[in-house]
Amino acid sequence: MKLNDLLYKVRIMNLLGSNTQEVNYLRFDSRKIKKGDAFIAMSGTQVDGHEFIDTAIEKGAAVIVCEILPEEKLEQITYVQVENAAIALGKMAANFFHNPTDNLKLIGVTGTNGKTTTATLLYELSEKMGYPAALISTINIKIHQTEIPSTHTTPDIVEINSILAEAVESGCEYAFMEVSSHGIHQHRIAGLNFAGGAFTNISHDHLDYHKTFKNYIEAKKKFFDDLNKKAFALINLDDKNGLVMAQNTKAKKVSFALKTDADYKGKVLENQFQGMLLNFNGTEFWTALVGTFNASNLLLVYGVSQELGWDKEEVLQTLSELTNVEGRFETFTSKEGIVTIVDYAHTPDALENVVSTIQNIRTKNEKLFVIVGCGGDRDKTKRPEMAKVATTQADQAILTSDNPRTEDPEAILKDMEEGIPPQYYNKYLKITDRKEAIKTAFKLASKEDIILIAGKGHENYQEINGIKYPFDDMEIAIEIANQLNK
Repeated sequence: MKLNDLLYKVRIMNLLGSNTQEVNYLRFDSRKIKKGDAFIAMSGTQVDGHEFIDTAIEKGAAVIVCEILPEEKLEQITYVQVENAAIALGKMAANFFHNPTDNLKLIGVTGTNGKTTTATLLYELSEKMGYPAALISTINIKIHQTEIPSTHTTPDIVEINSILAEAVESGCEYAFMEVSSHGIHQHRIAGLNFAGGAFTNISHDHLDYHKTFKNYIEAKKKFFDDLNKKAFALINLDDKNGLVMAQNTKAKKVSFALKTDADYKGKVLENQFQGMLLNFNGTEFWTALVGTFNASNLLLVYGVSQELGWDKEEVLQTLSELTNVEGRFETFTSKEGIVTIVDYAHTPDALENVVSTIQNIRTKNEKLFVIVGCGGDRDKTKRPEMAKVATTQADQAILTSDNPRTEDPEAILKDMEEGIPPQYYNKYLKITDRKEAIKTAFKLASKEDIILIAGKGHENYQEINGIKYPFDDMEIAIEIANQLNK
């Protein structure tokens, strides 16, 4: 594509060289540069792309897009100075792939908990109703029925536009995307035209990155601030920060809630391990999904479907056919009658939600075991909170490793222990080896007892010192249950 077409809608401060130059591809990683590419020098959290301009030119870059022009400039190179390289890349990526979000309806889902579940349920609902759709989530990326591996919560903006362009080519009418606070803050969604945005909830997470809860809220809020007046902003009124999200948006404001009046009002009529009976805006239906948090997720999905103009009766009928998202409140019952639940809950709020769901369903005649850890090299403030939830809510808590990454697992567990109230010291065990922790729970459990394995959900690995070892909570739980049953 010619450079002047690529730069459409980009705020240019200075342009030196030819603007009719042909550009082969857009790169922000100098290691991937090929002859004729444009290199966008971004100031990242780890490195500054401006330091790699010379390397990019040596590898064949024909165009340099940067915030600060280099002192030495080569005649054969075109230099484009912009105010913000990340935003410029977003607009250039959209132009390069012929603005795919002008040709399908893109819905973004943001919040601390429930992003993956709701984005996935929206995709599945759309597909089941006969509307071809794309999904961009932590677990997977799908274009209609084709799956593409996913590496980040929000892929880079060039990759997103490439996926969406392919989705348009495949005849997709909709795309549902999980939008992370990192992605918003780093402008990894710049240049995308969202038809709607949905807010699940917000609680303490990613403070290792955002530093303060206020910064974290503002990162989420920016997504809604940037929606245009043709879009809709669907907000959860059960969350006290829900109204904050919609304060400055130009989009149409709509709400959903289980506990208060809203445009989309839901109520849980029955809650069992087999599913729930729900009432949405006066109509009852059954779902195989379990827990109040899932009732809220489904209500969000219902709200989005109605804003998109889908038939209410058909939507509710299809919602009743949907099943759990992988690693989200997945259950199995051993031959001995022990109920095991695997859930991705990796924040205090998410763990509290899952445990309270179990408490609402259980008879109290059985014991509840909670196995939980915290990730290394991540937000340390939630560690004591996670342990506090586990020890105060469970009959028996087992603190163990999650993904320690480069941290000492024992040090992580020590941080967690600081949150345990003294009167609950006799209610927890500390078993660093995760497999051993699961095995211990099964050995201690009796018929009809419940074991919750929290924190990793769909992840099929354990990351220790930069190496990902195979580890799937559900697979290991089933393997141990079968071994002990022999």
